[in-house]
Amino acid sequence: MLTILTKPFTELSTKELYDILQLRAEVFVVEQNCVYQDIDGKDQKALHIIGLKNDKIVAYCRIFKSADYFDKASIGRVVVAKNERKFGYGHVIFQHSVEAVKEFFNETSIKISAQLYLKKFYESHGFIQVGKGYLEDDIPHIAMIKN
Repeated sequence: MLTILTKPFTELSTKELYDILQLRAEVFVVEQNCVYQDIDGKDQKALHIIGLKNDKIVAYCRIFKSADYFDKASIGRVVVAKNERKFGYGHVIFQHSVEAVKEFFNETSIKISAQLYLKKFYESHGFIQVGKGYLEDDIPHIAMIKN
């Protein structure tokens, strides 16, 4: 069972921030073998969606209101610990994030920059590809929108 917390940056504890950054680095830098600047100065504007299992952060993403990242509201840094993916927590945390965009920002149109291999995952949540694919940090990505 996943417990979901939603917090602005200023309410994250030092331990929560450390654990979030550790999980993001574990997956996006080490597992995906991608050297990039994860700490991008945008966490301060985001609402942080945290998935806890047994008091450990195993799933996470961040959401932005329109104009704080893209012209539309957005969801990013969607991540689940490798050993927890088999439980469907990606779907749980992402669906909660879509609902949080509506609840906290009163917005329903959402844009994401999705890794291409996850296209079907995001389509299952009502997102459609817009435009052509592109490389972001040497990983194939596509822009996707849900209206």
